[in-house]
Amino acid sequence: MTAGEARRAAERAARQSYGKLVAILSARTRDVAAAEDALADAFRSALQTWPERGVPDRPEAWLITAARRSLGHVARHARVVDAGQAMLEMLAHDDEMVEIPDQRLALLFICAHPAIDRAVQAPLMLQTVLGLDAQRIAACFLTSPAAMGQRLVRAKAKIRDAGIAFAVPDRDALPARLDAVLSAIYAAYGTGWEDVHDAEPRGKGLAEEALWLARVVVGLLPASAEARGLLALMLHCEARRPARRDGEGCFVPLDRQDPSRWRADMIAEAEAILASAGRMGRPGRFQIEAAIQSVHAARARTGATNWPALVALYDHLAELAPAVGVLVARAAATAAAGDPAAAIVQLDGIGDRRYQPWWAARARALTLLGRHPEAAEAFATAAGLTEDAAVRAYLLAQISVSPPA
Repeated sequence: MTAGEARRAAERAARQSYGKLVAILSARTRDVAAAEDALADAFRSALQTWPERGVPDRPEAWLITAARRSLGHVARHARVVDAGQAMLEMLAHDDEMVEIPDQRLALLFICAHPAIDRAVQAPLMLQTVLGLDAQRIAACFLTSPAAMGQRLVRAKAKIRDAGIAFAVPDRDALPARLDAVLSAIYAAYGTGWEDVHDAEPRGKGLAEEALWLARVVVGLLPASAEARGLLALMLHCEARRPARRDGEGCFVPLDRQDPSRWRADMIAEAEAILASAGRMGRPGRFQIEAAIQSVHAARARTGATNWPALVALYDHLAELAPAVGVLVARAAATAAAGDPAAAIVQLDGIGDRRYQPWWAARARALTLLGRHPEAAEAFATAAGLTEDAAVRAYLLAQISVSPPA
C-alpha cells in the first residue's frame, strides 16, 4: 500500500468517525483536550504504520486502541494516580469498538453545560464532536481564528477542571441546553452546505452528520417543536442541493434554480415534520426558518415565489433572532419583494461589513435601483470575500450584466 492510499484511508476514518472517537475517549477520561491529542497521535501512527502493514479491517478499532494506549502512556508519565484505575480499565478493553450512537449526542449536551460560557458552547461542539478546526469555526461565528482558539482551550480546561460528568443530562435538564445543541448542529450543516460541489469530501459528510444528529435529537426529545423545526429546515435545504450547480458546474442562485431538480421526497418529509411542529403551538427560530424554506419550496407547485410572505416571516424571525445572517436575508427578501430602497436602509443599519452576503444583497438592491456603478463595486467586493470559485464567477458575471451608468 502506498503512503497516499494510507492517507486517504485515514482521512476517510476522520471524516466518518472523528466525533465518535473523541466522544468515546472523553467519556472515560473527562478530558476533551487529552482525547483529541491522543487521537491525533493515533492518526499520525496510522500514517506511519498503514503503508507498511495495510489498512486494518476495522480502522476505527485500530485508532481507538492506539489512542487509548497514548492516553495510558500520558497518565503513567504524569503519575496521575487517581486516573490510573480508569486507564487500566480502558486498556483492558483495547479491542472494544462498540457502536454507541448517543456518545456524540452526550458530548453535545456536555458541551452545553451551564458552567461553560454560552458563547463558546456551540463552537466547542463543532470542534469536539465534528472535528472542525478553529479557522472554520471562527468563520461560522464571524470572529478571528486566534480568539476562537483561545476560547476553545479555556472551555476544554473548564470541562476537565470542573469534573463535568460525561453523560446525557437528566431529561428535565435537556431543554435548557437544547438551543446551544441545535445551534451547533445547524452551524455544522451550514459548513457542509457551503461545499456545494463536493470540492472537499468533509463538507458533504458534515451535512449528512448534522442531519443524523438532528434526527437523533428529535428521537430523544420528540416533544421539542424546535428540534423538529431544525430537522425540517435542513431537509428543505438539502432537497435543493442537486440544483445549486448546473451541468457545467456553474453556481445557480435559489430564485433561478430548476424546481424539477429538487428532491420531492425530502421536501415532503420536511413539510410533514414542520406541520407536526406547528401543531405543538410553540413557535421558535428554527420553525420560522423552516417555514421560510417551505415558501421557497412552494415554487415547485405554484411557479412563483411569495415574496411578501417571506418578508413577513423574516420580520418575525428578526425579532426572535436578530443575527447578521437573518437581517441580511430579510433585506434581500425586501428588495426582491419590490422595495430595494428599504432594503438598502436595512443593510445600512447592519454594522458588520465583512459578511459576504451583505455585499451580495446590497449589490442586488442597488441593481434594482438602477445604481449600476455602485452595484458593480458591491458585486466585486462580494466576489472577493467568497472562497467558492463558482460563486465568485457568478458574482463577477453580474457586473457585465448590469448596464453602465
